[in-house]
Amino acid sequence: MNDSGAELPWLVIRQDDNGNRYRVGRYPSRAEAEKVAASLEDHGHRQLYWVERIGQTATAN
Repeated sequence: MNDSGAELPWLVIRQDDNGNRYRVGRYPSRAEAEKVAASLEDHGHRQLYWVERIGQTATAN
């Protein structure tokens, strides 16, 4: 993963059953990040995945 926010401004975040949040990856476009999040959700795990832009604070539902 590249840590340059300008090049990869979109994050996929995972929240586990205990409320811990982890960065799954960084992506150049929202569409690409959403595709990855959807793919992970399709595996049937109980974790929650969402997409956010670097610098944006999101609250998981």
